[in-house]
Amino acid sequence: MGPRDTGGGHQGRVGDALIRNLACALVLAALPGGAAGEDPDWAYPVSPAARDEAALKRVPGSARAYTQAQIDDGFNPPDWFPLEHPPMPEIVAHGRPPEIRACAFCHLPSGDGRPETARLAGSPAAYLMRQIAQHRSGARKGVRSAIMTGIARAVSDADARAASVYFASLKPRVRTRVVETRTVPKSAVGAGGIRFAVPGGETEPIKDRIIELPEDEERVRSRDPHAGFVAYVPVGSIEKGKALVTTGRAGTTLPCDSCHGPSLHGLGDVPGIAGRSPIYVFRQLRDMKAGNRSGPVMELMKVVVARLDPDDMIAVAAYIGSLDPQPPQPAPIPPATEAPAAEKRSPDFQAPQPAPNPLGPGAAPAEKSELNPSR
Repeated sequence: MGPRDTGGGHQGRVGDALIRNLACALVLAALPGGAAGEDPDWAYPVSPAARDEAALKRVPGSARAYTQAQIDDGFNPPDWFPLEHPPMPEIVAHGRPPEIRACAFCHLPSGDGRPETARLAGSPAAYLMRQIAQHRSGARKGVRSAIMTGIARAVSDADARAASVYFASLKPRVRTRVVETRTVPKSAVGAGGIRFAVPGGETEPIKDRIIELPEDEERVRSRDPHAGFVAYVPVGSIEKGKALVTTGRAGTTLPCDSCHGPSLHGLGDVPGIAGRSPIYVFRQLRDMKAGNRSGPVMELMKVVVARLDPDDMIAVAAYIGSLDPQPPQPAPIPPATEAPAAEKRSPDFQAPQPAPNPLGPGAAPAEKSELNPSR
């Protein structure tokens, strides 16, 4: 025993073991993929600090102009096209400072949202009210739910109802193109939790991811509701997703139309899912399976997602995102056509008169025999 080992040898060995275990843990944490339950960063973006620019910005088709500071104001977000929607309730347009951001800041005045938020346009008001209640109660949780949970707990029932009725009255737009590919532009999360392509035009394998990027970066930075996105998905995702969504694919899951309607545009107070952002759909499926969403309806959805692996979820999201968010319109009823000219009656038309009775007026005609019709 050395001169410094005065009975603490066991403690020293324990300390050394703890240090070695901690070092191993740090190494494992640094490995690709991390822990089994770790949220994939491509699906759960974290926003950096917003830019503050003084120059006025404009978007195509709008007469309005805003600075980037105004665009990033959570209590007075831009309304580029005020004539395209009904008047916004105060809670939607400006929120209730300092606790409640304007609904339009994240979900846009059009209600279409963006990849990092939900599309609210066209969802039943009862469904939207239920989601606010679930955020308020903690039934919805997870890394992307913290902001909405705080808002739901602060908002009044009257404001929640006004916002729900407003967004339910809107029609969703087609804003995402789904493209199957093996390579994607290199990208990073920027302001607002949006993923942007990095400068230089480099590409990388898509692997098992959905990468959703703006069609026009500046318009998206300006919160232009007309700005679209392109969702890159692995090759074969859409066809595989169609089989899962429409047939359940040999018991892997349940067909979606039984709850979301035959064209996936909603049924009763169940929302439509057609045309939603693929990365948003993936997050919801994963959160349901992970237990981050609960409640009576989620008991059914647990059965739906129980056997879905991440690749299945990507495929389902890709197919759903490829659909038109607007329900199919019924075929127009053809106008009534007029009778052909030959069938039209002249104004002087007179119906033919019956022939006179040869036996005299009022005399009964002779009965015909079944064997001799002339009698």
